[in-house]
Amino acid sequence: MDAYSHLLNTLDGIVWGPYMLILLVGTGLYLMLGLGLMPLRRIGYGFRMLWQGRGRSDEAGDISSFQALMTALAATVGTGNIAGVATAIASGGPGALFWMWVTALVGMATKYGEAVLAVRYREVDHRGRQQGGPMYYIRNGLGEHWRWLAFLFALLGTVTAFGIGNTIQANSVADALASNYHVSKPLTGGILAVVTALVLIGGIRSIGAVASKLVPFMALAYIAGALIIIVSHLGEVPAALATIFHDAFNGSAVAGGFAGTAVMAAIRFGVARGVFSNEAGLGTAPIAHAAAKTKDPVRQGVVAMLGTFIDTLVICSMTGLVIVIAKGWTAVDPATGMAYTGAPLTSFAFAAGLPSIGSDIVSIGIALFAYTTLVGWSYYGERCAEYLFGEKVIVPYRVLWIIAIPLGAIASLKPLWLLADVMNGMMALPNLIALLLLSPVIFRITREYFATKG
Repeated sequence: MDAYSHLLNTLDGIVWGPYMLILLVGTGLYLMLGLGLMPLRRIGYGFRMLWQGRGRSDEAGDISSFQALMTALAATVGTGNIAGVATAIASGGPGALFWMWVTALVGMATKYGEAVLAVRYREVDHRGRQQGGPMYYIRNGLGEHWRWLAFLFALLGTVTAFGIGNTIQANSVADALASNYHVSKPLTGGILAVVTALVLIGGIRSIGAVASKLVPFMALAYIAGALIIIVSHLGEVPAALATIFHDAFNGSAVAGGFAGTAVMAAIRFGVARGVFSNEAGLGTAPIAHAAAKTKDPVRQGVVAMLGTFIDTLVICSMTGLVIVIAKGWTAVDPATGMAYTGAPLTSFAFAAGLPSIGSDIVSIGIALFAYTTLVGWSYYGERCAEYLFGEKVIVPYRVLWIIAIPLGAIASLKPLWLLADVMNGMMALPNLIALLLLSPVIFRITREYFATKG
């Protein structure tokens, strides 16, 4: 097991090393510049399209534009928004939050491009349902010679879903409820399996309906708790922001022995956790957006880019500000004598700001965020499996998905975390290659669309 863990650690360092992070951020920056900063200039337009996309539509698709974004957010907004931000700040100092923001800004262009291609190159199966995502825009956009790359993405997506999207999320829910409310992990796993099965029976329409109700509720509840803390410490916010910006370029003592090391730590952990949080470039969200009821790729693209804005620039920022205001990255757990990190750091900061309910907000937030990730990723994995094996795989895949949930709830998942990290990073490579090669299509479609809109 030690040799296996060492191998995974080595692979994780390669896959999520500086080259991958540069490729992810560089792709987003290239798309942002190629689009003339459109994702930043058209945020308001994106929210208008999201609002209009709530209603019924006769256009081709399976779910509304609003439900497509909520399904994507269900899978994206997860433990990374709570534990991931805390890990970035604990490892890279407060300046890591600034680099998360930078990653999110360019990530909006990446997410936009993914959704544009997903709708542009999607297909209709014999049941009349939309099928799309990186495997389809690789095959249909790049041609038969690239079919192997589409196969690779789908294979990685099929397997990775059981790690990052299933067992790890079930374990996060079970841990949160066991640690704070003494609910047994087997019981949590069983309940999760049942409620997930009830949702999956209805397919994407059921997932979209659940996500459109649960995601706004959980996000707003979590943000409200964070805002109460921030507003009650409003006088400390300018100093917290100054600390974030200062440490982004000068480093924090927690991150290394000298300034250069500390700054690099802030950049590395901020970018890495930012990508993990919003998944821009990983190729997952376009699978959900391909199912949207729309005839225009750009219209869905501007809705899709809001996912990165909401996930990182809103929810992660709330978490980060609460931690910095509480000076949580310098706090030590009295029980262990170790510095706080991950979810315990966020829980400490929220409890400091709201002593009566702060830790409950974090615990319930982790449970809800992890559950919606579990449901959203079930759709991603299923679509990847269907691309590989056809419609006949749907029922067996769903059965395996449900069985894996209680197993994940009770398992020791440290090696699985590493394996999921590695495969998640490998998923990004085929998608990023396709985005770069198909970028002229993204730019052309965007110019044509906004030429008629003014």
